[in-house]
Amino acid sequence: MEKTAVIVIDMINTYDHKDAELLLPAVHTALPAMVDLLDRARRNDVPVIYANDNFGQWRSHHGELVETALAGPHADLVRPLSPDKDSLFVVKARHSIFYETPLSYLLREQGITHVVLCGQVTEQCVLYSALDAHIRHIQVTVPRDAVAHMHEDLADAALRMMQRNMDAHVPLTRELEL
Repeated sequence: MEKTAVIVIDMINTYDHKDAELLLPAVHTALPAMVDLLDRARRNDVPVIYANDNFGQWRSHHGELVETALAGPHADLVRPLSPDKDSLFVVKARHSIFYETPLSYLLREQGITHVVLCGQVTEQCVLYSALDAHIRHIQVTVPRDAVAHMHEDLADAALRMMQRNMDAHVPLTRELEL
């Protein structure tokens, strides 16, 4: 039997990086779908896992990352997606949510065979994470309205690649059953 988890990628963010201005418009657009996805997951007891960059703060734990992002200028993009008491959290240092993180182990321990990826950046971290899930024989869904991009053309190509090459399901959030 398939067990699903929703994974939120890099949304605990201060947007204090060089490409933030390219990313912010898409984050604003995708935010309502991400919030809806998380609300539905929590109502249906689907595990929610945050996989978030540590921004080079090797002493940070997820609470510090959340506090820093909520104190930043874009708290309005973080607050609606903040982890709740039941959320799991994996700190990552590179693009893929799997690269040198305990995520594979966590998913196996939880019996999760299907991941729904939302967050940012479609043409980078979401794409690489989808590929890494696929090569681990984990089914992937990427709601196309719940991911944010820097470059729309690259994001469209990334979504097509996920669908074609990784057999990922790429619905709208409202079409997704949890």
